[in-house]
Amino acid sequence: MGSLGRVRIGHKAPDFHCDAVIKGAMEGLLSRTFSRSIVDDLSEVTLSTYINEKKQQWLILLFIPAAFSFVCPTEVLAFQNCLDEFKDRNCDVVFVSVDTKHSLWHWQNVPRQYGGLGQTEIALLSDASHKMSRDYGVLIEEEGVCLRAMFILDESAVIQQATLNNLTVGRSVLEALRLLEAFQAVAKHGVLCPVDWKPSDDTADTINTISNTLTESYDERL
Repeated sequence: MGSLGRVRIGHKAPDFHCDAVIKGAMEGLLSRTFSRSIVDDLSEVTLSTYINEKKQQWLILLFIPAAFSFVCPTEVLAFQNCLDEFKDRNCDVVFVSVDTKHSLWHWQNVPRQYGGLGQTEIALLSDASHKMSRDYGVLIEEEGVCLRAMFILDESAVIQQATLNNLTVGRSVLEALRLLEAFQAVAKHGVLCPVDWKPSDDTADTINTISNTLTESYDERL
């Protein structure tokens, strides 16, 4: 894998067209007779499904290597546990995998104690054609899986942040939330966010503020 495909920070995100597993039917699996079919849980989605003139929200795209693996479910479930915090900040969260829609649907329906996700609200996008992964520059061609990539898109679908992890290390929900809040603060107030910025911290809106921050950091080392 070389560059980030068609992705450029500060530019509009590439469009995509994928099947998405929106919600599983865990009770059907437990009874061993699926009360709902896969059609009930599938929807075709594009970038404009999440960001459009009527729905001006932020979006976090998270690419994962594979369903039914070891690290991936920990990430999905961790983001699911904090989904309300992202929603409260006008941001949706979706995961993208090169798995087929059928595999993702089964992953969604298998109970957690058996390696599945159980019921989650987060959408799982199937990029079985690898087109979206290539467009975003995260596909490992020789292995046919994605890097653990995260992209934060603003209300205009402009990419504000991109992070790439190798396959073995998961991402931090708290850091994703911090980054989201930082970029939203910049978008709303036109300020700068210094190192390790948090919503409770001051923003750097003047040269004096930046100068003071650097001076304090230097003085602490003496």
